[in-house]
Amino acid sequence: MAEGQRALIVSAHPEPTSFQAALRAAAVEELAAQGFAVQVSDLCAMDFKATLGPEDFNDPRDTTRLNVSLEQRHAWQQGTLAPDVAIELDHLLAADLLLLMFPLWWFGPPAILKGWIDRVFVSGAVYGRTAVFEKGRLQGKRALLAVSTGAPSQSYGPHALNGDMNDILMPLHRGVLGFTGMTVLPPYVAYHVPYVGPAGRAALLSSWRHHLRALEHLPALPMPRLSDHPDALGAGERAH
Repeated sequence: MAEGQRALIVSAHPEPTSFQAALRAAAVEELAAQGFAVQVSDLCAMDFKATLGPEDFNDPRDTTRLNVSLEQRHAWQQGTLAPDVAIELDHLLAADLLLLMFPLWWFGPPAILKGWIDRVFVSGAVYGRTAVFEKGRLQGKRALLAVSTGAPSQSYGPHALNGDMNDILMPLHRGVLGFTGMTVLPPYVAYHVPYVGPAGRAALLSSWRHHLRALEHLPALPMPRLSDHPDALGAGERAH
């Protein structure tokens, strides 16, 4: 059981009656039954702004030129992030478990979810120059992707038409979640959703529920360690 733990579900689908919405509802129910306090950020319903820009910083350190990482660090330290960013960052930092739920569009997440990551994964708060991977500031948290596709499962694999799903999801698994120190759990992928019919979608929802019930037993995906790459940061700077 996860009594006292918090889960943050971030979902990105513009249709409130979509299968992704059904997956989200099932996740809320299952996680609550396990004892999680569940927070949902339905990005499309929130009309969350997807583009990072100067308006993210209420008291910029440099008004002549936007250096995103430096402005994020400054705003985080001074408490001057834009309100929508600050709220979502608070949710992220409070969570023990993060679920990112989205349809696979053009081999990646919808722009609104990528924008949420760009704006909310704030430099200084979730990572730093030497605070990445096993030293990332989100270490101790777990993360899980729930993805839906229009193509069937046989379209994905090492030698399949669309390539291996692990490769497709690597930018999120390794470049976002693992990079910031999270323990990354195996994803759930619902294949061929528009074409499997009501019985097929019911079976997918059932398998998603079983995936969530097995959270405590899912093996973490392997991630690199900064300490194994002493030259990764360049000359004159080493991870400590």
